[in-house]
Amino acid sequence: MYETLSIETDTRGVATLWLDRADKHNAMSGEMIEELSSAAKALDEDAGVRVVVLAARGKSFCAGGDLRWMQEQMAATAGQRRAGARKLAMALYALNTMSKPLIARVQGNAFGGGIGMMSVADVAIGAEGAKFGLTEVKLGLIPATISPYVLARMGETHARKVFMSARIFDAQEAEKLDLLARVVPGDQLDEAIEAEVRPYLSAAPGAVAESKRLARMLGPRITPEIIDATIDRLVQTWEGAEAKEGIAAFFDKRPAPWVAPGG
Repeated sequence: MYETLSIETDTRGVATLWLDRADKHNAMSGEMIEELSSAAKALDEDAGVRVVVLAARGKSFCAGGDLRWMQEQMAATAGQRRAGARKLAMALYALNTMSKPLIARVQGNAFGGGIGMMSVADVAIGAEGAKFGLTEVKLGLIPATISPYVLARMGETHARKVFMSARIFDAQEAEKLDLLARVVPGDQLDEAIEAEVRPYLSAAPGAVAESKRLARMLGPRITPEIIDATIDRLVQTWEGAEAKEGIAAFFDKRPAPWVAPGG
């Protein structure tokens, strides 16, 4: 059914949504973005599903946006760029507004859009040794469509420590920044995820869904206007000189012009 994802559901109604591009470190391609929206909708509408675990195959949780997809956006028309940005924004929105509990199983590194997917989960549990970073600015880009969710998860004070520096940080710091709820040894990750899942299996599904809607209503508001504003910012950045130069430098395997000696 899916090319970049897979879904496994057990007899209890616990569905695991796997990011399944291990050979590409689960980077978010155009196809994966569209499939995430479709999968989130299908899982949300499936009355047999009570809890969703967002997991990833391979060594990395998610390396962020697929650079080939970004190249395509750079070469696209303005209208095509906006459509691409909107698909990405709406995939995150679909995951964030899912009425089922969403638990992220973060077994490896997460960068850029991977941080966004961790932030739309209700709880994210990470393995020791994983690395994290909002690395967009290295390419002349900005963490635009993920920003409402990252700021909602971390809070502005925490987010500004890592939001615009591209600094790589470890799992322990991710926990201090409230990006991860808990850090555990890799061989205890499944046990920790099960501990998060189990309480929901004794809770009324309708009450769980309404409680989640209430939390979103009373927490930071992520409105259509805010989403549109992040799309505008992303499109503007794609059209800028820094993004063109940064992505070109990456594929040419040379430093971008803003990289200082020793940087």
